[in-house]
Amino acid sequence: MHVHYEDDEAWHILKGTLTFTFADKTVEASKGTTVFVPAGVAHTYTANDDASYLIILTPRLNELIAELQNTSLNEHPSIMKKYKSEIL
Repeated sequence: MHVHYEDDEAWHILKGTLTFTFADKTVEASKGTTVFVPAGVAHTYTANDDASYLIILTPRLNELIAELQNTSLNEHPSIMKKYKSEIL
């Protein structure tokens, strides 16, 4: 799980199912569903094999993901911190 301390995030499911895990619950979201995760809420998600979705990000989270994709896993905690996020 991870948390973004200052940024909201949302997913709109176009096809298939995403499973979201929060500290207190798990949510199955299918086609047509939008899931909003406010800043400060720890979460993770997985997608089934045929899922497609639109993820709605702030500019900071877009930059975070771009940087994470170009670095090794051992660098991720410090990068997350730089973008006001944390791996839990």
